[in-house]
Amino acid sequence: MTMEFMAWFSHKYVMHGFLWVLHKDHHQPEKGWFERNDTFFIFYAAISIGLFVSWNEGVFEYGLSIGLGILLYGMAYFAVHDIFIHQRVNWLKRTDNAYFRAIRKAHKVHHKHLGKEEGECFGMLVVPIRFFKEAFTAKR
Repeated sequence: MTMEFMAWFSHKYVMHGFLWVLHKDHHQPEKGWFERNDTFFIFYAAISIGLFVSWNEGVFEYGLSIGLGILLYGMAYFAVHDIFIHQRVNWLKRTDNAYFRAIRKAHKVHHKHLGKEEGECFGMLVVPIRFFKEAFTAKR
């Protein structure tokens, strides 16, 4: 839950804030497979690696657990956001359950805003309850 909060916070206040220049192409797609937004992956990977090293060198005793949290959330992000939601890899196209429908709908609502202001649904794995209610009651 801590990583979900950190992802929500950094998405809302960093990506949609002072680093919008890197995140903008995710909301306003440009040609090409790589987005400037993908540099956030490199940033978080570097933090995770730095924490592993600091733990290994005996500098920070919580480096392993925090580094693993960032790594595992990054893997979940890749699977849910890049593969499932945005279909950047041709997998999981036919996945259909209420939880995944709720996540996909919340992300779609997030992307309806093309600018950095007036955004909503900044989380990834935990989304507003209204999307779960809608997904569980939707006829499929």
